[in-house]
Amino acid sequence: MLVAAPIVAPPVVQRRSLILLTLCLGVLIAQVDTSVVNLALRPIGEGLGIGIAPLQWVVDGYNLTYALFLLTGGLLADLYGRRRIFIGGVLVFSAGCLICGLSANAATLIFGRIVAGLGAAMLQPASLAILRVVWTDIRERGHALGIWAGCNGLAFAIGPTIGGLLIRGFGWRSVFLVVLPFGIAAVVLASRHVPESADRAGRHGDLLGQILAAIALGGLALASIEAHERPLVSAVALPLAIMAAALFIVAERLHGEGALVPPGLFGKPAFTGAIAATAAMTFGMYGLLFLLPMSWQESGDAPLSAVAAGLAMMPGALIFVAISRHSGTLTERFGARVTTAGGTAVIGIGLLVAALTTSGRPIWLAELGLVLTGIGMGINTGPLMGVGVAAVPAARSGTASSLINVARMVGATLGVAMLGALYVLLGGGPTGFTAALAIGGLVQLMGAATAWATVPDTALH
Repeated sequence: MLVAAPIVAPPVVQRRSLILLTLCLGVLIAQVDTSVVNLALRPIGEGLGIGIAPLQWVVDGYNLTYALFLLTGGLLADLYGRRRIFIGGVLVFSAGCLICGLSANAATLIFGRIVAGLGAAMLQPASLAILRVVWTDIRERGHALGIWAGCNGLAFAIGPTIGGLLIRGFGWRSVFLVVLPFGIAAVVLASRHVPESADRAGRHGDLLGQILAAIALGGLALASIEAHERPLVSAVALPLAIMAAALFIVAERLHGEGALVPPGLFGKPAFTGAIAATAAMTFGMYGLLFLLPMSWQESGDAPLSAVAAGLAMMPGALIFVAISRHSGTLTERFGARVTTAGGTAVIGIGLLVAALTTSGRPIWLAELGLVLTGIGMGINTGPLMGVGVAAVPAARSGTASSLINVARMVGATLGVAMLGALYVLLGGGPTGFTAALAIGGLVQLMGAATAWATVPDTALH
């Protein structure tokens, strides 16, 4: 009796552990870089003699480039091969880190961060698309996604600790150089074990869409960051961003399914809800990750060292890692609506708890807020990604995964820009800290409500 061959060939199935390790390694180096840089901001500022606005660009130069080119990265992965773009992304990311590690001034450092962001924009959607293609069974994919998402938490656990030790022993430049050996390992593993896949399906480049998206997102971030110090720049950038966003929507509709962002992908409320909840989640989280370590190292009678601040960030990250591994099981038991909306709401509550502190003190109360955010992210990160990639055909997996990551990085970019700007506008200190985190928490609760309204319990089944 003849049986139909499985969609994924047996050799690929047998290599799944190595494939998952490779994909996780790519995610890990990108996220470790993010978590370490947040911790290194104060030493960078002191070493290069720069203030908070340039430091925001050190963070958002990466975040913004990442967000701007994720759409292109996802499209290139679908068109020219997901493994090829993943490897290229790791190489570009590593080059950016090398530039940062060798930089002698703020401009070079920001440039290196932009290059690293471009590499991350290539590797991240390709990574998620490979996962979508290799793990065809929805349940197995859910468990793989849980492990993949857990690498984000692992990065936030080990990044600050390793970063603090590196800063103390070798200076802030070392936090960028440490990722290079892991980048090499990811390239070697991907070349040997990750299968190639692509699906052009009538797709083509969309230069106009990319330009308009860059102007819209870049203008919004510029307006937010410069609102306090250069209001005229902000006044010009904001309407330009709004106009570019409107033109982008029109252009993408005219392109139809061949667009950079095919309009049909937003036909399902679950996909749109996952996008909104993801953006809301990172808006508050990245604002917290930007402000809390910096406040711990600057305020109080006994400011924390970089090592101590890194260790203080660890409990929430460890809980994220522990819970995210089981997010697939939680979704099977309680449904995607509960895990996506409930997890986002728990993160929001964590930020509101942290907002009750005085610039992160008492530390035990800030730790409670971090633990709650870790629980929430462990519950919802994998399911949010799962909802997004399950809502579209495999041929659009690169584009769909890039859109989810765009939402994640747009939220992160605007969180750092807007909450950082609010912190500065209110004079910094306890008042700015509390107001910024309270706004971040409220935005996350709004994202949770959106997920509850749009994601059905059967979204991943």
